[in-house]
Parts: sequence; C-alpha cells; structure tokens
Amino acid sequence: MAILRRSPSSEKRSSSLGAKAPKGYFVVYVGLNEKKRFVIPVSYLNHSSFQELLFQAEEEYGFDHPMGGLTIPCSQDLFVNLTSRLSRT
Repeated sequence: MAILRRSPSSEKRSSSLGAKAPKGYFVVYVGLNEKKRFVIPVSYLNHSSFQELLFQAEEEYGFDHPMGGLTIPCSQDLFVNLTSRLSRT
C-alpha cells in the first residue's frame, strides 16, 4: 500500500524544506494559495491522471518552481482525492 505523507503545519513545512524524501518517494508542494508539502511514491508518475497534474505544473511554472521543489497548482483536496485513488490501484 502506498503512503501519502503531508506536513501538517507551515512551521513544520518550512523546517522540512531541505529534508529528503525516502527512497522511492519524492516531494511535491500542492496548493493554489498556501502550499503544503507531500511525500508521495515515485510510482504515481506512471498514472495518466498524475501526469495531467504535472502538465498543469509545467504550464503554470515551467521549470521555475517557487518552493524549490515540484509545485502542483491544484487544490489540496483534489490532490488528496487523486492520490487516495492511486494508492488503491
């Protein structure tokens, strides 16, 4: 089963900006206004629905991600819903 991790507060997020993801996972920042840090499995990159989010990120930010990591411009609720579905596949 895949694990989705999220830093619950902005204080924790700011202190974990330099923290590395465990092997097999990567960090994304998600949100339209306030960005939250998520650690997600690399396997999500194979799913077309996640690839659509990556396309949106490319359209919005190009390769200049303001958080220092991959930033995805969608609501956090949508992202959690999508990753919950992906973890069941």
